[in-house]
Amino acid sequence: MIALALDIGGARTGIAVSDRTGRVASPVKVLPAAEVEGVARTFRMVLEDYEPDVIVCGLPQTMAGEEGPQAARVREVAGRISRVTGLPVEFIDERLSSTEAKRILREQGLSEKQMRGKVDMISASLFLQAWLDAQSRKEDRG
Repeated sequence: MIALALDIGGARTGIAVSDRTGRVASPVKVLPAAEVEGVARTFRMVLEDYEPDVIVCGLPQTMAGEEGPQAARVREVAGRISRVTGLPVEFIDERLSSTEAKRILREQGLSEKQMRGKVDMISASLFLQAWLDAQSRKEDRG
């Protein structure tokens, strides 16, 4: 099972994908949000390249675990993408994924300017890995 993760933002959407075994997440790219939301050719090419079975969207939540103000927009965009592509959508808490992505990139010596295009796809790979790990635990429990 291949999962494609979307970190849907206002300007950019980070994309990550799992391997065929559904065990390892890898960052793919960042596209302008409008191209993903409109399922434009650039986003369709990503879908064709990876042939995902499910889309996993990061859901912005508050530190208290409630859906954040952007969550309704993410749910709406994800629903539209699901209808157009015919792919099921799952959601996962994305709290602190951007903070963790920035920390990782800082450790690699990137400046804030160099990070700008990368944070979203690293963030998507982080919450996709958490989702994959949760799926694996469910399978292990049987």
